[in-house]
Amino acid sequence: MSEQQPLELIQARNLLSTFSTPAFLVGTAGTLLFYNEAAAAMLGRRFEETGMMEPAEWTSEFGPYGEDDKPLPYDEIPMTIAVRQGRPSHGEFRICVAGGKHEDIAASAIPIVGRAGASGAMVIFWPLSASDGGEGE
Repeated sequence: MSEQQPLELIQARNLLSTFSTPAFLVGTAGTLLFYNEAAAAMLGRRFEETGMMEPAEWTSEFGPYGEDDKPLPYDEIPMTIAVRQGRPSHGEFRICVAGGKHEDIAASAIPIVGRAGASGAMVIFWPLSASDGGEGE
């Protein structure tokens, strides 16, 4: 993070960097601030290669995608709406992973709120493919 970020975002980034589950961090305006090595392995690109990305950029590159396989506008993603209202959210989405194929995932978002108010969200996600030992097996 090049500009000084609120302490809670710095701590969230440090926490997410220790996870072996794919996760990313977004700011209140939807800027992708960080994603961990597990997410990089799934997406096929390291954060050091992409750097921070604006919402239109990361949603067009990684998703989530609608049923028509077009990227969902950031402001219309149900998870975005919930987090902006200060609520955690969980859902299933289709994203673009390494090799350009689309894959279904489950994702949970947790708003990050510090003394100065909301500063972003942590999103943890995982593939729903049967080969990954998802629920019901």
